[in-house]
Formats: sequence, C-alpha cells, structure tokens
Amino acid sequence: MLLSRRSYLACLTLPILPSVALAQNGRPTLDVPYVPSTEQAVRAMLDLAGITKSDIVYDLGCGDGRIVVTAAKLYGARGVGIDIDPDRIAEARANAKKEGVENLVRFELKSLFDADFSEATVVTLFLLSSVNERLKPKLMALKPGTRIVSNTFEMGDWRPERQNTVEGADENAFLSKNVFLWKVPARSGKQ
Repeated sequence: MLLSRRSYLACLTLPILPSVALAQNGRPTLDVPYVPSTEQAVRAMLDLAGITKSDIVYDLGCGDGRIVVTAAKLYGARGVGIDIDPDRIAEARANAKKEGVENLVRFELKSLFDADFSEATVVTLFLLSSVNERLKPKLMALKPGTRIVSNTFEMGDWRPERQNTVEGADENAFLSKNVFLWKVPARSGKQ
C-alpha cells in the first residue's frame, strides 16, 4: 500500500527517535514507517545501479527483503538485508526461501547505524532524507565507486549522479516515483 502525500507528510511530523529505542511493548522504535518499495521501483533501483552477478547488495531497512531477493533471483547477486524489526526479518527470510535464493542472501536483525556494510558494492535505501543524511558519513567511507541507490529520498547537498523516473509508477502517489544514484567518490590526499 502506498501512502498518500498527506499521510506521508503526516509521518514526517512525527519525531524521529534513535533506532535502538524500544516502544512500551518492548518492540524497537523505527526511524521510518515500513512502506515497501513497489515492484516497479525495485526493478528501477536495480537497473539504475547496474547490478551484476559480482555485486554484493546491502539493503538498509530491508523490510520484507524484496530488493536483495530480487537482486539474487534476477542477477545472481549476493545480498544482505538489515532491519531492526524482527517481524520484517522473519518475513524476508521466508521470502528468500520461497524464491530459492537463501544461499545468496542473508538478513541481519540490527540497527542500520550499527551495521557493518563495508563489503557492499551497492547499497539500497528507502528511508527518509533525514535518515539518509545521518547515514552519509558511513556511506562516504565505503570503497570508491560503491553505488548507492535511494527510492524517493535524496541526500541533502550530495547531488545524485543520475535520477530516473520509475516507469509504471502511480501518478497520484508521492513515493516510489523517482530513484537516485550516487557513487562514492575517490578519496583525495593520503589515507
């Protein structure tokens, strides 16, 4: 289900709490409401990243695992999904098994801010711009040339190298209409 622009904007007014906080029921408090990428957006993201069999795709805030599962199924890429919600991780693992790609993907239950995704050749995101900004230092520290693809949300003053409109996207929806690509730049100076 896609959120209407009004519902989405209402979500933005909620305070963003630390990803390790627990709600009163002992469940983790999420930085971003769970809204899965549309199938069209998943394909557009993977196409924009130029996924190949040699890639290692990390999806931060992976939800039901559809991005890494699709990357494995269509391209033979390895993938890692990271999410703080145990229900989403269980669902992602079940989806990988259902699609027969559990040997190519794994899912980690942890905060994406604490996760090690340094082996990634591609990082996918469907987070809020404010969360992308918080992740930017970790993303910029990745190997030069690592591709970062975001559904809907940009990275502040870090301008994307490319932006594509998702073919078949719902004209009335605010989400999953545009995808953005960045590449980690080469580092200048001595390391």
